[in-house]
Amino acid sequence: MPKPRGQKNQNNKAKHSKLIAQKKNKLKKEADLRKERLRAIVNKTKES
Repeated sequence: MPKPRGQKNQNNKAKHSKLIAQKKNKLKKEADLRKERLRAIVNKTKES
């Protein structure tokens, strides 16, 4: 029996968008952490 029109991949799309959002958030967090570490190193070198 065919699937009703308009409900083809809703579950898969929801899971996919959730996982992609997690991945983007993780990458952004890692980039921010890297920037913080670099700022700390630069400030430390400026002081000495």
